[in-house]
Parts: sequence; C-alpha cells; structure tokens
Amino acid sequence: MADRVLRSRFVNANGVKTHYTEVGDDGPTLVAIHGGGHGSSGKAGMGELIAALTPLRCVAPDSVGGYGMTDPFAPTPHGLLDRVAHLEAVADSLCLDRFALLGNSQGAWVAAQYALLHPERVSHLILLGSLTIGQAMGLKQEPTAAMKALQGYDGTRAAMKKLLEGLVNDPSKITDEVLDQRQTAATRPGAMAAMAAFTKATEALRRDPILSLQMDMRTTLPVLTAHIPTIFIWGQDDHFALPQTGRALEPMLPKVKFHWVAGAGHQVQNDKPEVVAAIVLEFLRTAQGAA
Repeated sequence: MADRVLRSRFVNANGVKTHYTEVGDDGPTLVAIHGGGHGSSGKAGMGELIAALTPLRCVAPDSVGGYGMTDPFAPTPHGLLDRVAHLEAVADSLCLDRFALLGNSQGAWVAAQYALLHPERVSHLILLGSLTIGQAMGLKQEPTAAMKALQGYDGTRAAMKKLLEGLVNDPSKITDEVLDQRQTAATRPGAMAAMAAFTKATEALRRDPILSLQMDMRTTLPVLTAHIPTIFIWGQDDHFALPQTGRALEPMLPKVKFHWVAGAGHQVQNDKPEVVAAIVLEFLRTAQGAA
C-alpha cells in the first residue's frame, strides 16, 4: 500500500449517518464505490487502491444496505436504486461539484447510473469487473461457486473467508485484519437484516415491469460512454464476473477501452492495487483533454 493515511469520516447524507474513507487533500477528486456482499465497505473494497492513487483526493463511502459503518437502518425500498440516491446525497453533502467516478461490481452499476443522471458532474468513469453491468446490457451468466459463496454467507467467520476467496485471487490479501474488518461490519446490529431487505428489494426491482427499466443500460450506457471518457478494468482470473462475460461486453461498448489484468480476480483493485492505480492515473492524465 502506498504511504498515504486513510482517514475515517462521517457525514449526514440526506438524513443518513454515512461513513466514508478519505485520503489525500487538495488534488482532483475521485469517488470510489465498493461492490456488494456482506461486510463490504469503502475501506474494504477500495482502501488499497485509493491509497495508491497519489496525488488524488479520494472518497470511498460505505453505502446504504447494511454496508460498512453507514446507518444500517436507512431504508432501501428500491434496492440498488437506493444506492444511487445515497451516492447523490453523499456528493451533495460533501460539496463535490465535479469528480472522477470509479466503481467495482455492483458499485460499477451505481457509478454508471449516477453518471447517467448527473453527466455534468462526472469527468471520468472507471468501471471494474461488473456482472451487474453485464446483466444490465442483456448478458446472462450461470451462477458460479464464487457467487454462491457470496450469497450463502451465514454470519460466520468461516463463511466470510469463503466469500472473500471467491472475490480475491491472492490468498495473502485475505489477512486476519481484512477478515475481522468485514466480519465486524457484516454482523453489527442491524446489518444482516439490512442486507436481507436490500437484496430482496433489488430482486423485486429486477422483476418490476416499470422499475426494471431503470436497470436496463443497453441503450443508455453506449451513449453515456461516447460522451464521458470511460474505461473498464477486469481481472483475467475473475471467478465471479467471468472474463467471458467481460469479453462479450467489450464490443457492446465500442468507446470504452478494456484493460485485462493478469492474476487478478473480481476485486481486481485488491489483487493488483498498484497495477490498477497506474491504469487509472494514466487514463485520467491522457483523457483530460477529452473530458
């Protein structure tokens, strides 16, 4: 990890006590959105990456839905759409006028949806391995062992380790500290119930004939990425969002450059933080004129 100190902060985001992890001071701002799964948070999902993104100021919020240290009792009646609304509230509360936006997995869909709603505020879009976006683009993928491990989390430390083994390829990254951090977040009062309610609402959202239209990106994402500089970074050894899903997605987004990272899994940013940081910083530097 780069020699930058991660700071733990709280903000009132439209009435929701929201925790976020921050690093850096006065540089250009990047907001990093973590993926789904029990115990996920800004620090757990993005800490190593944002620590390496010198000289940026980075903000990684813990979402509603039972994540991190954000209020687990914040309602999420519309599931994944509520993560987008929460991001809107966080950006407003922190007075972030214009920023680069990065998201992994479920968080990549949240980032893209936010950019669709507020294109004037997003300078660059960085998406990391996302089955949720693949599904939003009409792609189908059979459940994998990694997916079943995430969905089968039962509150035990052993199940958390199995969950992480499906997301991260490098076993040295699954330290006791990481396990303790995610396990504490996942089992704090209200978190399990919040995650169950969030998951149920997201499933209902996908089935609703009207609300599900907001999940579909087959028309909108190609247009968005033609106007906002965008890249996709995918682990070549992703066992959750399979590389073949990413390869099928690639020609559907002709304006998006895909980067394939060897030896990295679903949390490509945790397996290879320095590699991903270098890709992101080069993208922000070379795409500055286009933005």
